[in-house]
Amino acid sequence: MPYTKRIKRLSFLTGSVSWVLLLVNILFLARQVHEGERNAASPYLSNLLSVIFLVSVFLYQRQGMKVQKNPQFTSPLWKLFVKGGLSAYLCMLLQVGYPSLQTYWVNSPYLLDIFYQIVFGFLAYFLAKAFYTWRQFVLYHKTKDLESQWKWFEILVGLSLLVPLFNVEYMNHIFLILDLGLLMAYGLYMSVHLRWVAYLNLERKWGSILLLMAILVSVVLFANFLFQYADSPELVVDYTDNPFILLTLSFVFCYALASLLVALFSLPTSQVFEQKNADLLNFQRLSQTIQQGRSEEEVYAMLFESAIKASGADAAWLDLKEDSKKSLPLRNESPPDPIVQSIKKAFKELKTDSTQLSENKIFMNGDLLHHPAFKELRLPFQSMMVIPLASPKVEYGHLYLLREVSQGFDADTVSVVQTFTNQTILTIENLRLVTESLQNERYKEELKIASLVQDRLIPKTFPTDTWFEISSYSQAAKEVGGDFYDFLQLSESRIAIIIGDVSGKGISAAFHMAQMKGIFHGLMQQDMLPDEFMVQANSALSRCLERTSFITSALYIIDYKMQGVSFARAGHCHTLYYNSMTEDTFYFQTEGLGLGIVRDKSYAKRIHRLHYDYNPGDVMVIYTDGIVEARSPEQDEYGEERLKYMLSQTYHLEAEDIKSAIINDVSEFSNDILYDDQTLLVIKFKPPQPKI
Repeated sequence: MPYTKRIKRLSFLTGSVSWVLLLVNILFLARQVHEGERNAASPYLSNLLSVIFLVSVFLYQRQGMKVQKNPQFTSPLWKLFVKGGLSAYLCMLLQVGYPSLQTYWVNSPYLLDIFYQIVFGFLAYFLAKAFYTWRQFVLYHKTKDLESQWKWFEILVGLSLLVPLFNVEYMNHIFLILDLGLLMAYGLYMSVHLRWVAYLNLERKWGSILLLMAILVSVVLFANFLFQYADSPELVVDYTDNPFILLTLSFVFCYALASLLVALFSLPTSQVFEQKNADLLNFQRLSQTIQQGRSEEEVYAMLFESAIKASGADAAWLDLKEDSKKSLPLRNESPPDPIVQSIKKAFKELKTDSTQLSENKIFMNGDLLHHPAFKELRLPFQSMMVIPLASPKVEYGHLYLLREVSQGFDADTVSVVQTFTNQTILTIENLRLVTESLQNERYKEELKIASLVQDRLIPKTFPTDTWFEISSYSQAAKEVGGDFYDFLQLSESRIAIIIGDVSGKGISAAFHMAQMKGIFHGLMQQDMLPDEFMVQANSALSRCLERTSFITSALYIIDYKMQGVSFARAGHCHTLYYNSMTEDTFYFQTEGLGLGIVRDKSYAKRIHRLHYDYNPGDVMVIYTDGIVEARSPEQDEYGEERLKYMLSQTYHLEAEDIKSAIINDVSEFSNDILYDDQTLLVIKFKPPQPKI
């Protein structure tokens, strides 16, 4: 039986037994009080049993809590409310029914003590569940300092459990009152660590707000019951004198209240931040189209979709020149054809007659009902924006966006959509240049040189060690690919491994690979942390990388002796992992933006480092998008789920065999056709072997 399960079972057993013994002892103590036979040992025994019970319940919850690895925060909040919070409402029913029950059913001097102990049991379970749920949230994307602060907070709160064992009334001792006040202030400080709220989208934020309100009501109900009967002469044991209960109750309340307030006040800006993130992702998708081998039709369709989402347009269409029209749907979500034709005709006349509308400039109007060129059309739209798709030499067409509200487009929206159209034109022109260049024999000779350069840049073997196995695979879809990987031995027990994907192909890709290899070896000589490396690499690449180019990458630092992996992801594919202890296969959902997309100091906010302690038998799979985006003859993608399933079926094999099984499955799925470069690294950790 695993160590954690043993502790959970033992704590459950001791908690159950101590609560029953506590109830029996309190009833015995109540009988002594009512009969005037006070035993000095019984109150101390009650304090001891209550401490054992609290330790057992909190230890049980601590062992049961898993590390929060993704932003699905509504799930632990729901579990806290269902498993712990609902008991407060049950206690409220007991509280409401207690007078009637005492009057008409059971007129016993022991009834209040029994009810009070039942509420105490529910309260202890709720506080433990809430305390360690907040621990998950506080330590989400934790830092070393924050982890240390929480550790001390937990220790100091735990020490307050010892006060009842000394059988002292802490309210009569000034130093104990000051200590309690300082600990409450410490708990208030821990309550401001609310980074998790920023990762909630609008829908999840509303769900979290409702659950937090219900949890706050639960805290109030528990506190009301405890303090309402605290001075009752019928009550033998009063838990409001327990500083541990007061500390945890106040911390649970403060953190829930702070979370609720932050979530409420951030509601108005949630959609804005979500839209900005969506715009960044759409820009990155547009930038990757050359790398992924997309066609012009797919590029136009992606522009159309991204522009509608960024502008919130109610209707839109693409009007392309004859030489640019392919087989793509030009008028998705467009108004009826007569309205389209009338708008195009009015806009053409406006361009011809107006001296204010310059060639290839954006047209935007937020009051079409009163515009001389459009008011007679009686359009169901009040705002229109027309963005030209043109390079200095070629005009490709226009993108029309319409909204039913007046003044529907602002300067920020114009800037975002114009960025999309500029990137689209660059992509289209690059696609055409690549097509033309491939027909040139000289370019083929250059590809051979680039292929040779790439072959020499990629390591053929990794260092062999008794701590882990590494097996690698790399295959370019064409003569020259954009994938790369490398390693650097930092010390006797630490190794850095990098993987990446350069946008573009050919000579430029090989050149950027060489740049990235030099940056990797140069910066990592300083033994940087993964996120620090990404920030410095982004700064270095910003000086030499074309504006239309970027690099996705992931850096891993494996420490054999500490048995841990630290890594950061810059827009690269998510890391696939198998945990041999939990027998769970999952992806690390880490944040990060590609190198060269944002070229200022704000890039540091878009990179996050994650540390994970590995176990012998764990397997880590690192790959490029050519693996998961491999396509079948029916154009279905291989996908992350199928890759995850393959690892769950082969984790027990050697690293070389796992790699071979995955590559064979990808080849069989895609019928041996490569649409994109494929790179795969499989790392399997082994038990440490003693040196002979």
